[in-house]
Amino acid sequence: MGSERIGFVGVGLMGHGMAKNIVEKGYALTVTANRNRKPVEDLVGRGAQEAASPRAVAEASDIVFICVTGSPEVAAVVEGPDGLKGGLRAGMVIVDCSTSEPTLTRRLAADLATLGVTFIDAPLSRTPKEAWEGTLDVMVGASDADLARVRPIIDCFAGRIIHVGPTGAGHTMKIVNNFVAMGYAALYSEALAVAKANGVAPKGVHAVLGGGRMDCGFFQTYFKYVIERDENAHKFTLSNAHKDMRYCAAMAEASGIANPLGSAVKNCFAMAEAQGNGGKYVPMLSDEVARWNGLNLLD
Repeated sequence: MGSERIGFVGVGLMGHGMAKNIVEKGYALTVTANRNRKPVEDLVGRGAQEAASPRAVAEASDIVFICVTGSPEVAAVVEGPDGLKGGLRAGMVIVDCSTSEPTLTRRLAADLATLGVTFIDAPLSRTPKEAWEGTLDVMVGASDADLARVRPIIDCFAGRIIHVGPTGAGHTMKIVNNFVAMGYAALYSEALAVAKANGVAPKGVHAVLGGGRMDCGFFQTYFKYVIERDENAHKFTLSNAHKDMRYCAAMAEASGIANPLGSAVKNCFAMAEAQGNGGKYVPMLSDEVARWNGLNLLD
């Protein structure tokens, strides 16, 4: 059993599985509910304790993990009313597994350092399925010493841990990673529409690209929806994809980098969300791009 007491804020699609693996590996775990109580009740049934607020989580913990939607939510969890900050003590570590803007990450790290608290970023790649199985990819921004302290806990839910640099580097890499992934999603969607309009069905596209040099894990989950209509193949929403592409655009602009492909990808997701489809999952972008062109991939 681990000696560190662990807190977890954000037990949603990804966080539920991560927290499940932490408590099942023997760590004392404290969680708090947001809107959905089912994950909290499941975790309590596995041995976790429930706290009434992020502040109460901090008071009961030595290391606190955050896994929420984006930067505004991270700031609210740390600095909001009854946020973590009110319950922090010197020597604690906060590990932010959200996809957040590196500028906020570095600001929070600097602010909390004055309290003797370490803030590091450890965003995730892969899906809720891998979170549940404990095989996520984790990109960590931290010092060597701080990573060494939190590594045993991250090991509970990670298949790969990649140390990409100091605090802020994890979130930078996560945004770049999601730019590549969402770029694939936009490209696949447009390719399917062009092919369909010219007499090649999605099964034909899948047969040619699948198993070839253009195949990859993302291709497989994306086309599991396109071909098999498995709506749970890749549970990442179009609105989250749009948010991440806005973060990418902001990061590129702040660093003076031309980002023309990023703008095109961002606008693809922006159009889908603007039409009320933000709650749909990323592979469903294929249906939206087809519809914009007067096509139906199922015909």
